[in-house]
Amino acid sequence: MTKLTPPSAEARPLLLETHGKTRQDDYAWLRAENWQEVMRDGREALSPDIAAYLDAENAYQEAIMAPTGALQETLFAEMRGRIKEDDSSVPSPDGDYLYGLKYVTGGQHPKFTRSRRDGSGEEVLLDGDKEAAGKAYFKFGGAGHSDDHRLLAWGYDDKGSEYYTVRIRDLATGEDSATRIEDTGGGGVFSACGKYLFYVRLDANHRPSKLFRHEIGTDPAADVLVYEEKDPGFFMGIGRTQSGNTLLIDIHDHETSEVWTIPADQPLAAPKLVAPRETGIEYSIEDNGGLYYILTNAGDAEDFKIVTAPKSAPSRDNWTDLVPHTPGRLILSHVVYKSFMARLERDNGLPRIVIRRLADNIEHAIAFDEEAYSLGLSDGYEFDTRTIRFTYSSMTTPAQVYDYDVETRERTLRKEQEVPSGHDAGLYVTRRLQAPAGDGETVPVSLIYRKDTPLDGSAPCLLYGYGSYGISIPASFNTNALSLVDRGFVYAIAHIRGGKDKGFRWYKNGRRKDKKNTFTDFIAAARHLVAEKFTAHDRIVAQGGSAGGMLMGAVSNMAPDAFAGIIAEVPFVDVLATMLDDTLPLTPPEWPEWGNPVTDPEAYDYIASYSPYDNVEAKAYPAIMAVGGLTDPRVTYWEPAKWVAKLRATKTGDSLLMLKTNMEAGHGGASGRFDRLKEVALVQAFALMVTGKA
Repeated sequence: MTKLTPPSAEARPLLLETHGKTRQDDYAWLRAENWQEVMRDGREALSPDIAAYLDAENAYQEAIMAPTGALQETLFAEMRGRIKEDDSSVPSPDGDYLYGLKYVTGGQHPKFTRSRRDGSGEEVLLDGDKEAAGKAYFKFGGAGHSDDHRLLAWGYDDKGSEYYTVRIRDLATGEDSATRIEDTGGGGVFSACGKYLFYVRLDANHRPSKLFRHEIGTDPAADVLVYEEKDPGFFMGIGRTQSGNTLLIDIHDHETSEVWTIPADQPLAAPKLVAPRETGIEYSIEDNGGLYYILTNAGDAEDFKIVTAPKSAPSRDNWTDLVPHTPGRLILSHVVYKSFMARLERDNGLPRIVIRRLADNIEHAIAFDEEAYSLGLSDGYEFDTRTIRFTYSSMTTPAQVYDYDVETRERTLRKEQEVPSGHDAGLYVTRRLQAPAGDGETVPVSLIYRKDTPLDGSAPCLLYGYGSYGISIPASFNTNALSLVDRGFVYAIAHIRGGKDKGFRWYKNGRRKDKKNTFTDFIAAARHLVAEKFTAHDRIVAQGGSAGGMLMGAVSNMAPDAFAGIIAEVPFVDVLATMLDDTLPLTPPEWPEWGNPVTDPEAYDYIASYSPYDNVEAKAYPAIMAVGGLTDPRVTYWEPAKWVAKLRATKTGDSLLMLKTNMEAGHGGASGRFDRLKEVALVQAFALMVTGKA
């Protein structure tokens, strides 16, 4: 067999000085100077030398993985076989109608549907497969109907750049108006009268900085600027409370928020401020009658509390505790209905839903008995209701959708996830371990494996991690993971610091000056799995994407001996250069998460000490597969490209190193539900290959 020669990117040294310190970047040229155009237009805007390098890496990756072609097809068929192709959601009631989603056999994209309240007269409002026809990439943004059920505002992205075009559809005729609102963040929110649509527009640097009001039937060029956020470090969104009474302009970064309100029945009114932003203070709003119900961490409520304030005077001086702060019980979200409030919280690492009757403040909880599970709360459309909907699953239990009567406390199972090819939960074991970290903390690790998997250290393991932005990875049912588990893998999720799995402090202790805890926690999880005989280090494949891809880059530098392979999907690996470049879409809003190396020399030094690209060394690395997206606005394509180029030039040994750049997609990879499975099959084939199971 002819040995394949990997591509080699030309080194073009560039010296960069910051805070009196000089660093050399040999591959900075892979960052397109016209990156805004590349993000919008894709390959056609890319310079020939960059395109040639990405093409060469893609060709090499395809050649290396070619022997696994049949395996990939088998994995794809298995994963597709676990999907109910003609699936549909449990429709949500709103007035005289039920709204839902459905797929057809062979369809890649959802159809938005509605029927009468009794279930009759179903109509397709929006056909995703029809809208996607002829497009290499297509993804829906938001889709929302007006209060009178006459109009639908919907958004789509056909580049992967996350610049969404919004259309407005007449639901009586099924036709879109000629109106096209370009460069938005997704969908929009109707005023109560349905005559106006509020939406957020992205600027040239992909920042959601301006809120506009569009009058239905007019030229978008005449749309009115309602609010502009001048600080590039803040995101902006538009929403509406569950009651429908209040439009919410949400301004936030990763630690600070500010909300402005507009009465939904007074769409021409100027926005009113609830409470001015204060660094480190977060809050979000619901309403009922004359009160706002506010979820906040104000007043040292690290794990959040719920307060009320009069709508007429909502400033912080008038906030009154309703659900006091309890350390270790993290309140994740709340929704207020006419007669009750529901909140989703995490206590002792596990989620639960708490119902509070507003008339007398009596509470009760909805919880489950499994060792590790996932719980989700769906708001629905209606305000005057006594029914909520929630979704439950565990690593062995397919998703179950329940309607819950808050008065009788009766659960009604509305849907259970079907696995057409079959699923016997009795064949699998799910566990929750506590891995000791070096500083005395314990790191939760969720596992699933087959009962017949030998626990003598011989089993391969896929260890997944994320650990940023306070995002917790749920221990939920994952049909794709079963393809590895059924081949003898232990599938594990490390709930590392940087997420909120053990309360807000778990997040706080994994960001900024404590970011390295995220990486050492993941390594500790890997070492504990080996110590407990679930696997061995030469059989562990680590996987993470986006900020989890930064984790992959960091642990491959810090503990390359702990892993047989690394799967880094859209990996944020050029952390220092990106955080120094305030023109990039996410850089200013990210400074609260990582620190600001532009103004803070200590932040510069700390980020430089772990940034994966900057810490590549001449040593042996595990096998690595990196995956990027050309039009990705979140983790730009050049981050994995530069990282792989530097690894190729620097690392010792002959371990496998591959880069796949999706030239027709962005951050989320392929857009269709089956096309996405082909990408999953590729990385699973890599995991099987490097553990000798291919």
